[in-house]
Amino acid sequence: MAHTTDPSSGADQQGRGAHAKRDRGDKGEHTRTGGRGGKGLHRRKFLGGLAGVGLASVGAAGATFALLTDGNAFKAAAADTALNIPDLLEGTTADGTTTFALTAQTGTNEVLSGVTSQTAGYNGSYLGPTMKWTKGSTVLLNITNNLGDETSVHFHGAHIPPDMDGGPQNSFADGETWSPTFEIKDEAKTLWYHPHALGTTAEQVVRGLVGLIIVEDDSDASAALPSEYGVDDIPLVLQCLSADASGDVKYNLTGYLSAGNSYPVLCNGTNVDATTLGFTATKKRTRFRVLNASPSDILTVQRGDGGTLTQIATDQGYLAEAAEVTSIRLVAGGRAEFVLDLDAAVTLQTVVTTGWVRGGSGTYDFLTVTPDASDTPADLPSTLNTITRYDTSAFAARTITLGQSGLLMNINGAVGTTMDAMATIMTTLDAEEVWTISNLTQLEHSFHLHDVPFQLIEINGEAPTGTDLGWFDTYEVVGGGSIKIAMKFTDFADDTYMYMLHCHLLQHEDEGMMAALMVMDS
Repeated sequence: MAHTTDPSSGADQQGRGAHAKRDRGDKGEHTRTGGRGGKGLHRRKFLGGLAGVGLASVGAAGATFALLTDGNAFKAAAADTALNIPDLLEGTTADGTTTFALTAQTGTNEVLSGVTSQTAGYNGSYLGPTMKWTKGSTVLLNITNNLGDETSVHFHGAHIPPDMDGGPQNSFADGETWSPTFEIKDEAKTLWYHPHALGTTAEQVVRGLVGLIIVEDDSDASAALPSEYGVDDIPLVLQCLSADASGDVKYNLTGYLSAGNSYPVLCNGTNVDATTLGFTATKKRTRFRVLNASPSDILTVQRGDGGTLTQIATDQGYLAEAAEVTSIRLVAGGRAEFVLDLDAAVTLQTVVTTGWVRGGSGTYDFLTVTPDASDTPADLPSTLNTITRYDTSAFAARTITLGQSGLLMNINGAVGTTMDAMATIMTTLDAEEVWTISNLTQLEHSFHLHDVPFQLIEINGEAPTGTDLGWFDTYEVVGGGSIKIAMKFTDFADDTYMYMLHCHLLQHEDEGMMAALMVMDS
């Protein structure tokens, strides 16, 4: 492995304001031609000029996207199809441990309406059931691989031991069962699970191997928020994929660059290209947990009437207080939670921005929420969470570079397509560090850190504001830009098993933009 042993204390390499990142026209990845040529128009307004826009352009994403999509023009329409809600997986509890059973298996699903695609899922043909974990409890997962290929299952965002994290070192063969067990140390938040084996992550995720995890706790905020799954606590797994006319779902460069592809958008496994799903809210206040499970595209969620969403959580749990926002921008792998208090029907939209060589673009009415409730919810708590901002003056500093080597990607100059080749970041238990994630390319990246949550300290040289003051594990790094993040490595150390840090544009991950993180006893 290429080792990066010690954090450096060198000068901050950012030195550039967010407003310097507006011009993203010359991305040039893999010598692409014509930018995004060859994509068909979706039924909504075409937003081709937005692919890969810089963070400055989306710093006030609500105002930006409301203007570009003319949100008020899209009135809430009668729903065509009821929203499919993933099953809630029931565990069995004995001797203080709750056991869940998952089987990764192949199947079929209509990724394109009316066309059958070869897919995969957990305990079914597409996507997976939702699990509920409780802080302080112990879980055991018996996960059987019936895919016909090696896989792993990573618990994205969970703070668990590295030998249970589900990274490449935990890969297991077809026909085998992997049984990780661990205590839930996370507070209330929305996590997800998906494959993470070397070189096959994109292919297996786009086939449908995606599921949500809801972590519950006994906090006052959790007690005050909607929590009845499928009634007033609703999961929304959004995907923008690539498929040809026969329904073959694409996952790599060759597939994405082939002629005749379309870029379907799915919500909870149902294509919404020409369909608006419907949900009847039997409680006036409804909580939505949104995951961008796309391999690469950026998804922005907003109301079709231009109204606000009440955001209550980011990737890693509750915000300090609820925030009224006009939109929520999620890079690949990102999550957020919001609530709606409704007296009249509202249609939720997603604005798709191309994140890779090609991808989706456009605005989709994906869900109409129609209230049928007479209750009067209490006011939301004035405080949801206590977030103590890190004082990073004494934190050890290091720089992580995101680079490109021809058709391959790298971190700190090392192409991480094998465990031996990738860079290894060495740190110690209870270390406090501040990292500058520097994007040396002009490509979009979605930086994800396993093990612990991080706080944003700078975004392209500017201090975070609003919901960016929450906790994250995945965040956007625009071409030529940088973010500065701070974290503390708590609870778990291992001299054999490692966590990962990588780009969550899954094609970039498979092409080598991944490094290992080893936390050692101090």
